[in-house]
Amino acid sequence: MRFIRPVWLTHSGEKKDFEVYSCHVSPDGSRLVTAAGDGYVRVWSTEAAFNAADPSFNGPRQLASMSYHSGTIHTVRFSGNGRYLASGADDKIVCVYTLDPHPPTHNTAFGTDEPPPVETWKIHRRLIGHDNDVQDLGWSHDSSILVSVGLDSKVVVWSGYTFEKLKTISGHQSLVKGITFDPANKYFATASDDRTVKLWRFTSPGPNSTAYDQMSNFVLEKSIENPFKGSPLTTYFRRCSWSPDGNHIAAANAVNGPVSSVAIVNRSIWDSDIHLIGHEGPVEVCAFSPRLFSKVRPSNQSTDGRGPNLSNLVTVIACAGQDKALSIWITSNPRPLVISQGMAVKSLSDLAWTPDGLNLFVTSLDGSIICVSFEPGELGYEVSQEETEKTLERFGTGRRGAGIIEGTDGLLIEEKSREDELRGAEGRMGALMGDAPPSQSLTANGHDNPAPTSAPAVNGFTPSIDAKLPLINGDEPHSTRNDAQMNGQSQEDPNKEKLEKLKSRVTITKDGKKRIVPLLLSSSGGYESSLPRSQLMSASTNIQGGKDDSPQTILDLSKPFDGLPKGGLSSLLLGNKRKWAKPEDAEDDSLEKRISLASKDGAVPIVANTTEGLIPARSGSGSAGQQPTPAFIRPAILNPSLTVSQVRLAVPKLRRHITQTIGRSNGSAAPEDPSRGPDHPLATNGRQAQPELMIEVRNPSQMPTSGRSSDQEPCKITVSRRGQPLWQDFLPRSTLLVTGNETFWAAACEDGSIHAWTPAGRRLVNALILESQPVKVECMKNWLLCVTAVGLCYVWDMKTLQSPHPPVSLAPLLDIAIYSLQDHVTAGPAVTAARLSSEGRVVIRLSNGDGFAYSPSMYIWQRISEVWWAVGSQYWNSVAASVGDLRSSSEAKDGSNVSAGIIPFLEGGTRTESMVRGKAVMLQRLVKQLLSREGYEGFESTVSIAHLENRVAGTLMLGSKEEFRVYLYMYAKRIGNEGLKSKVEELLQGLLGGNGGDDEMEATGSPVGKRNAEDRTWDNGTEYLCGWPRKKLQKGVLSILGKNRDLHRITVPYAKLLGVPEELEHESEDEMMVS
Repeated sequence: MRFIRPVWLTHSGEKKDFEVYSCHVSPDGSRLVTAAGDGYVRVWSTEAAFNAADPSFNGPRQLASMSYHSGTIHTVRFSGNGRYLASGADDKIVCVYTLDPHPPTHNTAFGTDEPPPVETWKIHRRLIGHDNDVQDLGWSHDSSILVSVGLDSKVVVWSGYTFEKLKTISGHQSLVKGITFDPANKYFATASDDRTVKLWRFTSPGPNSTAYDQMSNFVLEKSIENPFKGSPLTTYFRRCSWSPDGNHIAAANAVNGPVSSVAIVNRSIWDSDIHLIGHEGPVEVCAFSPRLFSKVRPSNQSTDGRGPNLSNLVTVIACAGQDKALSIWITSNPRPLVISQGMAVKSLSDLAWTPDGLNLFVTSLDGSIICVSFEPGELGYEVSQEETEKTLERFGTGRRGAGIIEGTDGLLIEEKSREDELRGAEGRMGALMGDAPPSQSLTANGHDNPAPTSAPAVNGFTPSIDAKLPLINGDEPHSTRNDAQMNGQSQEDPNKEKLEKLKSRVTITKDGKKRIVPLLLSSSGGYESSLPRSQLMSASTNIQGGKDDSPQTILDLSKPFDGLPKGGLSSLLLGNKRKWAKPEDAEDDSLEKRISLASKDGAVPIVANTTEGLIPARSGSGSAGQQPTPAFIRPAILNPSLTVSQVRLAVPKLRRHITQTIGRSNGSAAPEDPSRGPDHPLATNGRQAQPELMIEVRNPSQMPTSGRSSDQEPCKITVSRRGQPLWQDFLPRSTLLVTGNETFWAAACEDGSIHAWTPAGRRLVNALILESQPVKVECMKNWLLCVTAVGLCYVWDMKTLQSPHPPVSLAPLLDIAIYSLQDHVTAGPAVTAARLSSEGRVVIRLSNGDGFAYSPSMYIWQRISEVWWAVGSQYWNSVAASVGDLRSSSEAKDGSNVSAGIIPFLEGGTRTESMVRGKAVMLQRLVKQLLSREGYEGFESTVSIAHLENRVAGTLMLGSKEEFRVYLYMYAKRIGNEGLKSKVEELLQGLLGGNGGDDEMEATGSPVGKRNAEDRTWDNGTEYLCGWPRKKLQKGVLSILGKNRDLHRITVPYAKLLGVPEELEHESEDEMMVS
């Protein structure tokens, strides 16, 4: 071991050397960056530092110097990929620099003693998000996020791609002075003067992620307090470090009784049973060596099939602080390996290891920068970086090497993949800066729609969107624009007064002067943001921007959740207590006088709840004459079959008046069917507004005088258009339920019969006789669904008068096999919703959160959604509403969009039921326990991939075209990032099956995207899969997988088969010719 202290390695001033607060070494080990009180960030050559004693060395020493801060710089850090350099200072700003590949074109600035720059580091971003000094910075190991901490007690998370602020965490109660990242990329830890170290769990965001997407990311996992009780608050930093094997955290400024120490926190259980004791003063900085070492020579190591034996591996840690001493520890030795005292005159501020783990740079507040160099074998026998990363695989890390380029074809595909991935981020940033072009309105079904037209871009593919978003029952959402917006009238900005106050906000500086605080342009805009909204959106919400398919955090159900109180949202905010209403003849607000005023007429002084508030109730005479009929007349007469049935569903009560409407009453246009004549009930007769149709049912309210049910009055059914009757009919039995659309009308009667009519009122079919009373009827296009009281589901095609399958029972969904085995009667789950897809598939949602769909080809129910995915999958909240609403205008015209929105509909019900009923609380606790146990390191990844596979299989069975493509691309991206070569090859092989090319199909005249039941399996022998040409899907998947070099041996042969490299070469040649 030797100490190197170059004389030139310092931040020198005219009279003294400035305090050096931070240092860091680049990932390639060639650069050392330091930050000091002179406001400069200086980049040095590590080779020059190592050869400081060699007079023959004539290489450059200082490579560059940057002065973009207006104060003391406290921290400086390189990103893990070496592309960026970040610095934080007491001017509350974080600066991000990038290296210009071109040599500098200028010399030293006039009037300074700075040496000529060798490299040019340009300012890339200035990040403003702190209210006080920035104390420390940290990059995630995949460089996807940058986290800054400061004296404002905030932890700010920035995107490592766009440097947009993703989240501000205010979890600490005092100054935050240190941060470190888990090498497995699962957590980061922050240390604060509130005497805690907090662990934050996160999932790496993607390039297109925004603050809306990360609302549920970066959650608190654990707060560690015991080792820091009574720790001094006089330290300038609390810089902690994470071991390279991911097992331990070294936390500075801990105490063990009255003695200062370094606490070693164990992973998973997050406790501290080991303390490094020996420093006389508080320790401010700890730094683990980035490499693992072995106690025996590599040739003599015993392996377990996965690299070196874990029992032979050791880690090295360096500690320094206010006692001006440096100590170096090895985990195999209870005593420190090295103790060096008196290295500096003032406190040691920062430590930085080189990537090979053999050199350590130390900075001090006296301005000195020292290099401690170790000989090979002095700390142990170095373990290769590949073996170090293998030790992290048990924690589920997905970090891998860059891989080897297999050829020029693979390089072309990789470049194309990265262009597609970054295109969405660049477009979003351009929209943020005001460079986006004005949105154009779509034309769907021949009508203009002024709704936003930007659809989620999935890996470069941007589907167009029909402004009319489909719902499950075929109802179309009403416009949410008010009259002023529709008429083009401008409205006063509600934030104008607030912005004026912000513009004139005055603060007092340190020297007592008053200054007006500048207002950022990004915060002063009164326009609606062009960024995507939160993913927890209604299924009928229009899509405002691109969505990210990166995994989100696990849904946190550990806290209780209650529904709204009886009074609704207003009572939740203001309380249920209502004010007393003032009687008209009252002169004051005295409670006693009000009651006496109400009692003089003989009224009892009780409170009446009226629309005007709470008033004393007045006495009144009894009501006389005919009483109003209640909402329902009586319970329906039940069939005797219910007494022996295992499934008993509640039969709706008999109502006197039932109405249901179809069509739109807001004057919106509807497509005209040329096959309809002018006398057709649904014909528009050349008008632009579709008439509103209403079916009205009036049941007899009184029992017959004879006492016999057969003598009761008939049920009257009327269908009208805007108040004008179209046709009438009478039924001998009372009606329970009605439904209808533009194809047919249907009514379900109390005696278990169903009657159907055409739009003109002609009887479509004879009365359909059921075994029990109907409890639910739904229609979709020409399909009719009926659920009976004994749990049988009937589906009929009213156009062909056929059924796709025999009646199917709901007993398997209601856990009959489980509840029937118990000794006592137990309440099972209830049916909360029954729907039909546009292909006649039955969709059921239960009160326990489960969602099911019936497969007529397999004659079995399939579970599409359940609580398990909500608590175990990272993709649960991703693309919740927008995926189901994807529909292009061309597809809307030919009706090819089927079953869109089924998956979001079922998963939305699962989310609601699990939160309201608390069904997932125990599962949430179980998952959290599993994540910390050995053997379950890949639990999250496995469940997330399984969830995507479940989505892909569900959309393929339901025939949901757009959802299938989006989920397929999400699945391909995940298995590519995980490096699952067998699944990647299986996916590409499945997409290739039956691929004869879509060009030939277009030449034959068959429409592209033809929908039929034959393309719902992977090996269907056709050129289509779920309505998409196989070649198009395969090109999209190859574009996603192209950036993974370790998969090039699998993807390049398939790309050559499709001619992708040739197409890319032609495109590049065309671009060169144009340029």
